[in-house]
Amino acid sequence: MRSTLVAVLALVALCSADDPKPKLWALLVAGSNEWYNYRHQADVYHAYQVLHRHGIPDENIVVMHYDDLANNAQNPTKGIVINHPDGDDVYKNVPKDYVKDQVTPENFLNVLLGNEKAMQGKGSGKVIKSGPNDHVFINFVDHGATGILAFPRGELTVQELSNALKQLNKDKKYGKLVLYIEACESGSMFRNVLPENMNIFATTASDYNESSYACYYDSKRNTYLGDWYSVNWMEDSDSKDIEKETLQDQFVQVKKTTNTSHVQEYGDKKMGSIVVGEFQGEKPAMVPILPKVPYKRGSPSWEVPLDILYKKLELAKGEDEKQMHLQSIDDMLAKRNYLESIVGKIVRRVAIAPEHQERLTSSRPQKLTQLDCHTKLVHAFSRYCFDLGQNTYALKYAYILANICEDGLEAEDVLKTIRQVCKDVNQRDIVI
Repeated sequence: MRSTLVAVLALVALCSADDPKPKLWALLVAGSNEWYNYRHQADVYHAYQVLHRHGIPDENIVVMHYDDLANNAQNPTKGIVINHPDGDDVYKNVPKDYVKDQVTPENFLNVLLGNEKAMQGKGSGKVIKSGPNDHVFINFVDHGATGILAFPRGELTVQELSNALKQLNKDKKYGKLVLYIEACESGSMFRNVLPENMNIFATTASDYNESSYACYYDSKRNTYLGDWYSVNWMEDSDSKDIEKETLQDQFVQVKKTTNTSHVQEYGDKKMGSIVVGEFQGEKPAMVPILPKVPYKRGSPSWEVPLDILYKKLELAKGEDEKQMHLQSIDDMLAKRNYLESIVGKIVRRVAIAPEHQERLTSSRPQKLTQLDCHTKLVHAFSRYCFDLGQNTYALKYAYILANICEDGLEAEDVLKTIRQVCKDVNQRDIVI
């Protein structure tokens, strides 16, 4: 009997050693700056509070954010950032692992891949040090476009993200991985690209061909406090028992409540049966339920800067203030027209026939296959024409670069055209 008990205990110990409880790791990224983009960092701060309350330790959470909101001159509540009209401060105790100019695509990839050497001397130096059994949660919030996620400076392409995920899989840096992506056209980062056999489950705020939407406009702060997809999943995690709610349950709920865009899911959908707590934290958390805000459509992400100016105009006090806002609107519209003229010139140079031009500009590509060409053109346009991380409106036309590649045009020829057309563009003259 004793020998049998010893054998059983040894077997249990062996199984425990081979199959340890997964550690939870999280990478939270807000890829924008400036007051009009308030909502992106507010979303990520709220995401941190969700994970922290549910027990993920700070040493396992990496947060990248520009950190220009709390003490911004336009902030009427200094030191405080909110993500709901009646919400508490979500900025409190948020780690400042990587801030300001450290929020870059390169740093994001190195943190994700666990490249400690590359991050030495930068910010906290923290990286995702996950192992083959661990669970990794990635939440990215910012502007996007066809095959693009933007950062304060620069951009991450679908090819670059896909390669990183494949490298993580090859290096056995996770057991299960979940991505929640808030960005315009964010579905294009995974649609027909993310395999179903990598133990990765991704949901996106929008389909491949549509904008995501800002929400909770605050007239006191003159900006939007959140994005519909983001606040919907976080308010769900705040109010539900995430030790019982599954990833699929949360996806269905968020898809239902985000009726401004079409929330999507990709990758290994069988992972939808796993409970949310295995990625967002397993500790029960008592969170006061915030009052429901009457639904308002909000604004397409690309139009937020202009929308804010129009709202300021509506509330203007006196003729001088009204004229000031009207001038700002005229200036922004003029810059947008200029950007459109540059894009149009590129299209006319690479496609002489009108029907060819129409094909390149009429709709978003159904499928991205020429990823190398796409990456080259995106980075060239951002470098020589308009920095996609700083020019929200430029992202609206980035799909044309993907169409050019999918149409079979030679990347090197198009690169020359981009450099020629944009040689006189002033990169400092931000369009937004």
